[in-house]
Amino acid sequence: MGAPRLTPPSFSTRGHRLDAERLIAAVEAAVTYYRDKLPHADGPRAYLVGRGLGVLVEREWPWRVGYAPLGWNSLTRHLRAAGFSDYELVGAGLSTSTRAGRLIDVFRDRIVFPVRDPAGHAVAFLGRAGPSAGDGDSVPKYINSPATAIYDKGRLLFGMAEQQERLDARWMPVLVEGPADVLAVWLSYARSGRPGAVALAPGGTMLTNYQAGMLRELPGAAEGIVAAFDADPAGREAVDRAWQLLRQPRPPGPLMLAEFAAGVDPADLLRRPNGRAQLRAALQRRARPMFDAVVDHRLARLVERHPRLLEDIDGRCAAVRALVPLLYEAASRDEAVRLGRRIVDLTGAGVDTVAIAAVAHLEDALHHFLMPSETGVEIS
Repeated sequence: MGAPRLTPPSFSTRGHRLDAERLIAAVEAAVTYYRDKLPHADGPRAYLVGRGLGVLVEREWPWRVGYAPLGWNSLTRHLRAAGFSDYELVGAGLSTSTRAGRLIDVFRDRIVFPVRDPAGHAVAFLGRAGPSAGDGDSVPKYINSPATAIYDKGRLLFGMAEQQERLDARWMPVLVEGPADVLAVWLSYARSGRPGAVALAPGGTMLTNYQAGMLRELPGAAEGIVAAFDADPAGREAVDRAWQLLRQPRPPGPLMLAEFAAGVDPADLLRRPNGRAQLRAALQRRARPMFDAVVDHRLARLVERHPRLLEDIDGRCAAVRALVPLLYEAASRDEAVRLGRRIVDLTGAGVDTVAIAAVAHLEDALHHFLMPSETGVEIS
């Protein structure tokens, strides 16, 4: 008899139908299965070594990186034999049902990074396409487990459970894009006897309000939070979003940005001669205020739309008017003054122009605030 036809249960249904402990046990069994496959997978092993992450092949803990092999249902068959039901495999986000009703593995030919909950239990995976997939667009570079009763990707940060000791020791949190960057930063401090930076990644989602709250509450956040993203449009958007979320209601410490050359990320830097030291310096000594980058990005978008914007006085004044609202988002008077000077430098406008635009913006905001409401109620 073939496998029963399954309709993957909804997120809410899973929580009622299936036992969370069984789902966690299934994911933990998958971690062990994938880990056992890695030593025999030449391509994935070579990829990790080439990325400067070869130690993850030799050293199992704390990350337990593994490999999901080729084939449609190798993990599914293995876990069925271990006593897990089809509904448990779907409910744990490990298997999925095809239109024909057959169960197949969610992760196939992927390097897999376990995602852990605050208690340290593996609850999901991030899967990086194997080297055999190539660089085309047909195969997503990363996929993550679907939402389950034990996994909500917007409420976890990759790397927290594995680095709890460093976090408790007040190491400064660094927000990065993905698991390879988390591991690169972790390795860069492996031989350092002094406190440093500890990297965390949203893992398959843009930074959420909940994740930003987690970062703000970390002990080391009082020393500052650093963002370290790729120097591309998606990375710039991620910086702007991180700044908006991390400063609300008030940043616990300085919000900083570590910048890398185009096409270079923390994992790339790790492979360079003296790469560990270079990465540590980029994250701590050479990081600049994140707010400066937000101003730069806003002006860059304006210039992309209007390439000749800064060539005459009218264009420079228009650029100033677009940037001065940011002054009122500064965390302090000193920061506002510094940003005002930056606007002067970036636009080529005079200090008086920036000051007049700032006052005009404030007057306009007050005017709208104090105007009678549209309901006709007079404000006395």
